[in-house]
This record gives sequence, structure tokens and C-alpha cells, in this order.
Amino acid sequence: MKRFLKVLLARRLAATPVGAALLALGWLLNRRRRKHQAHPVPAPRSSRSRRRSAGFSGRRPSHR
Repeated sequence: MKRFLKVLLARRLAATPVGAALLALGWLLNRRRRKHQAHPVPAPRSSRSRRRSAGFSGRRPSHR
């Protein structure tokens, strides 16, 4: 129902030049917001994980 009301409102706004401009502005802002949410900034890695990834095979050395 909510989506249907949004469609009716969008159709009514699109009929006027000012409404069309508002719809375009809202579309651009939502697109920008979704783009930033889709690619979050990764957290910095700890020093331990960096040390392990630099040549650590995950196995203990043999005692031969």
C-alpha cells in the first residue's frame, strides 16, 4: 500500500515542472546515499593479522 501511494504521489509531482525537479533531486540524493552504503570503508587491520599475512603459512615448524 505504501509503495502504491508513493507511485501516486510521484505521478502527481511529475506533472509539474517544480515537482519533476524535486523528484529528480530526491532520486539523485537517494542514489548517492545507496552508493556510499554499498561500499563501506574496511576497518584497519591489526598488526597481528598483517604479520600473519606476510609469509605465515599457518603451520608450526617441524622439530626435526
